[in-house]
Order: sequence, then structure tokens, then C-alpha cells
Amino acid sequence: MAASFVPKMLTNLFLVLVLATATFLAKASDLKETKLSMYLQDISDVGNPNVTVIPVAGIAGKAWTVTQFGTIFVTDDYITETADPKSPRVGRAQGMYVTAGLDGLNSHVMISIVFTNKEYNGSTIQIQGISQQFVPGTEVAVVAGTGKFRFARGYATFETYFLDIPTQYSVIRFNVTVQHH
Repeated sequence: MAASFVPKMLTNLFLVLVLATATFLAKASDLKETKLSMYLQDISDVGNPNVTVIPVAGIAGKAWTVTQFGTIFVTDDYITETADPKSPRVGRAQGMYVTAGLDGLNSHVMISIVFTNKEYNGSTIQIQGISQQFVPGTEVAVVAGTGKFRFARGYATFETYFLDIPTQYSVIRFNVTVQHH
């Protein structure tokens, strides 16, 4: 009796797993994919009244710089449609990043893309991950979203489009690919 019960139980368990997988795949196919390309207008000059990135903490007695391990920066960059800072604004990149590599080459990024444009107004995309500094392009994870990007997942790439070291002004091209409901 017990010998015939085990195969029947395994068969039923297998059928339940197949049905659960089929249901999951059917729901997954309902996802939309959105690709966005935007530009972050990044002003790091603390003396500039329009500064959008500032160091707020670091190791006591050490310079708070982008290459100094442990330095924490807060950001509130404007996001524009094109590289031109006068182009229409799409939203803001608000969050922080920490120089996380002992060698100063990696930072941990935690940013919310807060949309203010007509199409996505009020929606957000949450970004998190290690960003390799001083590399032409880097990739981080999209871990969540709200509004039109509810349950977002995907990835984002950052690449320096323009850099002016004397004025500490840069434009970062920001490409996002997300799947969402």
C-alpha cells in the first residue's frame, strides 16, 4: 500500500509544480518593457549655488572626495531629455552614493528616478548597485518602481557624456531598460 502511495504523491506534486510554473509564465508575459534614455545634469562644485551633488560624511581627517573610501554623497540631479541643460526636464535623480571600494574605484549607488514630465509624472524607478567609477560605461540594477513602473525590474547604464573638471560639471547619459506591469 505505501509503495503505490509514494509514486501517486510524486505525480500529484509534479502536476502542481507544472501548473504553478505555467501560471507564473502566463503572468510574466503580461509585463511591458520600456526603454528610456535621459541625461543627468551633475554639478559638484560646492561653491556653486546650483550644486546638485555634495559630500555629507566621510572619514575624519581625510579629504571627502569621490575617490576616498567611505565618503558619502547626496545627489539631486536634474534629468533632461537631451544633453543640453536647457532641454525639457524629465525628472530628478535623488539619492546617495558611497565610495565603497578601498581603492576608490567603486561606489555603491542608491538613487530614485522621480519623474516630473507629463508622460510619467509621479512615477519612480529605484536604482541600486555598484557603479565602477572612471569606466566609460557602468551598469546597475533597477530593483523597483512605482506608478507606471510598478514592480519594475531591469538595468540602467551610466556613461559620462560630458565632463568639465574646472567647473565640476558633468552630463551623464542614463539608459534604462525595465520590465513592469
